[in-house]
Amino acid sequence: MPHDLVAALRPLLTAEASAEAYASGAEPADLEQAVWLRLLERLDVHGPPHDPQDWLRRAVRTEARRRRRAVRHERPCAGDPVDPGDPRDRDPELLAVAAAGRRALRDAVRRLPGRCPRLLEALLAPHDPTYRDIAGELGISQGSLGPERSRCLGCLRRLLAPEVAPRRGRG
Repeated sequence: MPHDLVAALRPLLTAEASAEAYASGAEPADLEQAVWLRLLERLDVHGPPHDPQDWLRRAVRTEARRRRRAVRHERPCAGDPVDPGDPRDRDPELLAVAAAGRRALRDAVRRLPGRCPRLLEALLAPHDPTYRDIAGELGISQGSLGPERSRCLGCLRRLLAPEVAPRRGRG
């Protein structure tokens, strides 16, 4: 049954993910993989949906909304806030704070479940490996790295949330 269901839903999922991807800021393949994962989880717990096409459309939209919310809350760093730039200006206190931050991050990465520690360690490697290199090292498909990375970073955020001081509103 699951194989027939996958074969029947594949064209619809490809079309729906392509339609929703741009607005959500995600790659269509990432949305597809996330929905396949949700379907497998559902099959394991509740069995196949009564109306698979309707379920799939709703699942794609739900996943796209989830990605849009995540994108709204994620902001790129403008650099290392404790890196003074010029090596001659390095303050020992700032260097110690930066080293403590790197240690805390690596400790948190080691506490992650599954293959997340290996994946994030590979992504944090100083020689900046490509997705192809990382996929080969971990023995997983290159297309899985984006969604797997997103899940691992989500776990890392949840793990670090209690350790990071909450932002305070201004004035």
